[in-house]
Amino acid sequence: MASIKPFKAIRPAPDKVSFVASRSYEEYDKKELKAVLAYNPYSFLHIINPGFKYHRNSSGEERFKLVRNRYLEFLEESTLIRDLEPCFYLYQISKNDFSSLGLFCITSIEDYRKNIIKKHEDTIEKRVSLFKDYLNTVGFNAEPVLMTYEDKTAIRQVLNREIKHTPAYDFTTTDGFKHTMWKVSSIESIQKLEMAFDEIQELYIADGHHRSASSELLLKELEHQKSGNSNSKQYFLSYLIPESEIKISGFNRMLSDLNGLTKQEFLVRLDEFFLIEHKKYMGVLPKSKHQFTMYLEDEFYILQLRKNIIQFEDALSRLDTYILYKTILKPILGIEDLTRDKRISYSQGKADLLELKESIDNGPYKVGFSTAPISIEEIKAIADEGLVMPPKSTYIEPKLRSGLTIYEI
Repeated sequence: MASIKPFKAIRPAPDKVSFVASRSYEEYDKKELKAVLAYNPYSFLHIINPGFKYHRNSSGEERFKLVRNRYLEFLEESTLIRDLEPCFYLYQISKNDFSSLGLFCITSIEDYRKNIIKKHEDTIEKRVSLFKDYLNTVGFNAEPVLMTYEDKTAIRQVLNREIKHTPAYDFTTTDGFKHTMWKVSSIESIQKLEMAFDEIQELYIADGHHRSASSELLLKELEHQKSGNSNSKQYFLSYLIPESEIKISGFNRMLSDLNGLTKQEFLVRLDEFFLIEHKKYMGVLPKSKHQFTMYLEDEFYILQLRKNIIQFEDALSRLDTYILYKTILKPILGIEDLTRDKRISYSQGKADLLELKESIDNGPYKVGFSTAPISIEEIKAIADEGLVMPPKSTYIEPKLRSGLTIYEI
């Protein structure tokens, strides 16, 4: 059973929330980041990028301490405020036909250890250790771990009742997304949500594997040291959404060469595993599982995996990104390590054939591939079997704003 708890959030003052909340740091290019830091003194990016104040690039422990300092300054200046009572926070993000209503809360590291909170991605030990040191110094979680749960009527009923109240925040960002947040402070609603989630057997991490792993590593280190009061460090900030409201897209894969093969030799090698349909200049996204779109030398192809060519043994072997690796990327194009080989690149964000075409026509790439989006059922099956997806298998939405709710640890 999943254990969730309310918490006393540190959050933006209502009149400054639209200025404070930012996209994830990694989503800004250098030019845009510099502009935001120069013209928006309230942006949460000033906390994450504290050296800007001194025109200095800092790293390691020095940077972590400066992050802590900028955070304390935001509190002292009342750009950030403290809630005095533990609450849940409902957060809805919507644009056009997409809408997701989820719950900010804190979740248990013990549930993570017991595999009640389930993972489907591998983590890099060095990165987890770095994040652990960061958390220990700055003393807060600002970007939640995004997790999904099975749709439950009892949870939906509480959420639907709470969103009828006046929201704490209601604003629209320049990218067209509408952001609305409600405080859930009534004891009755808090207890109903805790009891409803107690009936949930598993939570599945959709985004934030390194953040959750670093929180667990920090607690483990403190337990080993037998440090004083580490109760707050037994939890990490999370955002929970029902499975029906998560949106999953794919990544394109682009290769810089054909591993010494000519176009004709490459197509012959593909013929062993795939039925090949030459679409010429008509780009068509994959319409079903085990189907791939390929762009090669100004033309599109549809690759359909031949029947019975692969013996499916588990959830991973059925996954399209894994099939692409096992049939093309590794044996034909010679890509062994999907994370370190510089011959392979991935599109940023949602897969798009125009982006794929332009990257190859105008860039250093020779061939590109697009897959159908992976389903939430596939993600759960991978997690349930304790397996790990290939990197860049999923692009998950919603993408949450940083700094909306902060959990002090």
